[in-house]
Amino acid sequence: MAKYFDVHPENPQRRTITSVADLIRSGALVAYPTDSCFALGCRVGDRDGLARIRSIRALDDRHHFTLVCQNFAQLGQFVRLDNDVFRAVKAATPGSYTFILPATKEVPRQLLHPKKKTVGVRIPAHVVTQALLAELGEPLLSSTLLLPGEGEPLTQGWEIKERLDHVVDAVLDSGDCGTEPTTVIDFSSGEPEIVREGAGDTARFE
Repeated sequence: MAKYFDVHPENPQRRTITSVADLIRSGALVAYPTDSCFALGCRVGDRDGLARIRSIRALDDRHHFTLVCQNFAQLGQFVRLDNDVFRAVKAATPGSYTFILPATKEVPRQLLHPKKKTVGVRIPAHVVTQALLAELGEPLLSSTLLLPGEGEPLTQGWEIKERLDHVVDAVLDSGDCGTEPTTVIDFSSGEPEIVREGAGDTARFE
């Protein structure tokens, strides 16, 4: 049965955030809010958590997982960026964008796209997510909480708790965070390719 944590959207209670971070460190899979919609998250090296996300979402090995990072310095440990890409990504973060980039050796092999050797990264502009990442001190391996066969992600913490009670370990809720996923920009070739239009404005990449 999943634990349920309710926090203030602008001033999340430190004790609650610490409790959720401790669960993640111990191998928990959590549903948590972001600046685009709810996501599933676990530690980057957690093979069991990765398998559980794949199972919940019915994902194949071509799915790009996302490393949700606290800041640009952390993001830079996991992906390679030339100067032009660096400037473009830095100008758009934090925000509702996911960038697909060549991965460094810091990224576990099972997270990489099997052919491209790329991974998704993002820095969210969300108070609660940022508080959790700061407490955790490392990125979250994440995927949008979009269930198979459904057109939109789940938006209510209580509904997530109700529907995923036996497949996630915790739900962190700070209120409705919308249904529009991130805008996905693929920079793996050096030039921006808009893979998915979402919450982030695409104009700067067109």
